[in-house]
Amino acid sequence: MTANRLPRPSLALPLALLLGACAATPPEPPVAFSMPASYGQVQGDWQPAQALAAAPRGPWWSVFDDPVLSSLEAQVAQHNQSLAAQLAAYEQAQAAVAQAQAAYYPAVTAGASANRARSAASGAVGNSLSASLGASWEPDLWGKVRLQVQAGQATAAASAATLQNTLLSLQATLATSYLQLRTVDAQIALAQDTVAAYQRALQLTDNRYKAGVDTAADVAQARTQLLQAQTSLTDLGVTRAQLQNAIAVLVGQPPADFTLPAAGALPEVPALPAGVPAQLLQRRPDLAAAQAQVAAANAQIGVAQTAWFPNLTLSAQGGSQATRIAQLFSAPSLFWSLGPQLAATLFDGGLRRAQVQSSQAAYRQTVANYRQSVLTALQQVENNLVAQRILAQESQQQADVVQAAEVSLRLAENQYKAGTAPYLNVLTAQTTATSARNAQLTLLNRRYAASVGLIQALGGGWGANDTPAIGPLPTASATSHSR
Repeated sequence: MTANRLPRPSLALPLALLLGACAATPPEPPVAFSMPASYGQVQGDWQPAQALAAAPRGPWWSVFDDPVLSSLEAQVAQHNQSLAAQLAAYEQAQAAVAQAQAAYYPAVTAGASANRARSAASGAVGNSLSASLGASWEPDLWGKVRLQVQAGQATAAASAATLQNTLLSLQATLATSYLQLRTVDAQIALAQDTVAAYQRALQLTDNRYKAGVDTAADVAQARTQLLQAQTSLTDLGVTRAQLQNAIAVLVGQPPADFTLPAAGALPEVPALPAGVPAQLLQRRPDLAAAQAQVAAANAQIGVAQTAWFPNLTLSAQGGSQATRIAQLFSAPSLFWSLGPQLAATLFDGGLRRAQVQSSQAAYRQTVANYRQSVLTALQQVENNLVAQRILAQESQQQADVVQAAEVSLRLAENQYKAGTAPYLNVLTAQTTATSARNAQLTLLNRRYAASVGLIQALGGGWGANDTPAIGPLPTASATSHSR
């Protein structure tokens, strides 16, 4: 085979390099969103939003000072399967970045073939052997590969932030479920004490009836009250079992293999600091994910714009073709080719324009979603702040209600034993006191939920100099099995 001659100098490469000055870049500036320096009616300066997803946070569940809760929180990051699924999505995003970066480098191919064929014209049978090595490379003149890499990196950053947000959400759900379970334990203890008190009241009323002091109606009322209390106690067992099962699933264990015994004292409601700066809101993982999605959509606009420019491909190929193996690598059998190729689309029916418009609309969508996420985050913080403040006041008022109900119950019991008041007064006072104590525990659970909700709304705690609260990203090996 005759060796190919090199082509004459072409204007394709210099022209492509000249047009490279027009390479696309992310067309939109970074999104800025004004954040208040404080919440509510507090006046202060406003500042542009910053991505503080990596800002230091402390292990926020430690504010409840509960060792059992701390041990359960550690298991979430290791064994929760929802978190494992999100980790796999993050690893896919990382692999997509590596795929985009591979376009920076040339592709090298090799091939070999051997066949034996009969010619239809002459009837001769012959062999054909060939071996070749080729390489092709598309220089990133317009920045398309660079923008694709930037989009992939932003998507991976969004996936990492979503992974952290998933972990934070699971941690908050676990804390809320655990604290509610502890509240139910306290309600069960209260119900048990109530049943015991009503049993004593029934015994007292029955003795007075036998002595001719009380009526059969009084005994029936006391027995009905006892049966109602026993029914309420039984019903609480359903709520506790369901909460325990929910906690088991959160820590990656089968409910049948998980038990959580009742504890004694209830955890204290954490005290809210005097001032919560709005800057803490900026480290929320979901806001970091939304901001990264804006960056990815911005880069995709540039990728779509590069379709207007021609594609330059540099290719080279060399090899040998012969009828015998001995001749395969001899000089007459060698061939090669080398040269650039410039291709451009002259007419596409408006396809490229539509693709650019679509990417621009997608960018505007992510910007709107990001701004809405910030507003929603501000709302969540404000809601939990007001809940913390008002529920704390309500808790003090409810404590006064419980104290007054207990005094009223003691007076009614004393008057009943002295024969100066009917049993209906005792019945009413007992019901009021029990309702007041249950309301106090329900209010405590609401304060727990508001505390956890505020911590979650602030991205994991409210301390500015804490160690990481959410912890490092879990590994695939850590989430591949359950306890």
